[in-house]
Amino acid sequence: MKFQLAINMERMDESMDMKDVVRHTLEMVQMAEQGGFNTVWAAEHHALEMTIAPNPFQILTWWAGHTDKIRLGSAVAVAPYWNPINLAGEAALIDLISGGRLEFGIGSGAYQREFDRMHPGLKQSDAWRYMNEMLPVLKALWAGDYEHNGEFWSFPTAASVPKPVQKPHPPIWVAARSPITFDYAIKNECNIMSWPLTRPFAEAELYKSLLDDAMAAVPGCVRPTFAMMRHTALYDSETGRDTAIRAIQTALGQFENLFRNLGDVNNGFPRKIPLGDLTDREQYNSEMLEANLMFGSPEVVIAKLQRYQALGVDEFIYYASMGLGQKEQKHSLELFCSEVMPAFA
Repeated sequence: MKFQLAINMERMDESMDMKDVVRHTLEMVQMAEQGGFNTVWAAEHHALEMTIAPNPFQILTWWAGHTDKIRLGSAVAVAPYWNPINLAGEAALIDLISGGRLEFGIGSGAYQREFDRMHPGLKQSDAWRYMNEMLPVLKALWAGDYEHNGEFWSFPTAASVPKPVQKPHPPIWVAARSPITFDYAIKNECNIMSWPLTRPFAEAELYKSLLDDAMAAVPGCVRPTFAMMRHTALYDSETGRDTAIRAIQTALGQFENLFRNLGDVNNGFPRKIPLGDLTDREQYNSEMLEANLMFGSPEVVIAKLQRYQALGVDEFIYYASMGLGQKEQKHSLELFCSEVMPAFA
């Protein structure tokens, strides 16, 4: 099993200095490289302090200048927010600058709040159609001159400038949770990242069955790399456990605000839905969170990861950003690198 890191520049409230956030994020990326992580992922989000990521390729260019070998991934570039020529060129440029280290992740977007601002009038549930049109256009632009007349974009002959270092293009990833997305990934030879959110291990088993079904429907297809993401926090005391649980509950309360599109966001900070309004839902229960997420001592986390490995997960995505303090985040990553990863060497 290989390991990947997903990390955001993250401010949970105005007390956090942006300079400290920037420094901490880069230090975590460098720790991951030194510890043997294979890939680090940058997201795309807009107008939200808890996920500061207006352009994933700008973030990856920053990281590329401070690392040597770790691969650099967009998780994910949101197709409806981009012009294909722009997206092809941005992705190719970071592949060039980094010496061919780009992992290109593309998706359809998360929150209706962002669509209301970045692509007014588009429903999040319809955004997958943009990704379906975008991906073959990108491949064509990376190959050379191409003219496009589609449903969402049309342009005369153009080519990606520059071209990617990796041929025919960087590895392509899609975020998949539904059957249609797994089918799309297999038919288009994309790697897959899945995120069970806070749900039990049975959700991961469901995703693996969807992968198997999609592959069975395309005889002779290439098996993709199958990665699974979980919020991760390692600790070695009861105090560490309580701190991690409180942090994830706070972050999830803010995510709940965004998923409901309540509009209750002040200066980029979503108001947290009170825990009292969420405790009747299993995914916010502290015991369930500790059991379902990659939380625990190194020994507990090793045992959890072994289940994912036995399931057929090729790479585990350590999701570090979740409202946890910077000191606690670093301690968790240190424990993971020193005590967990050697068990999977």
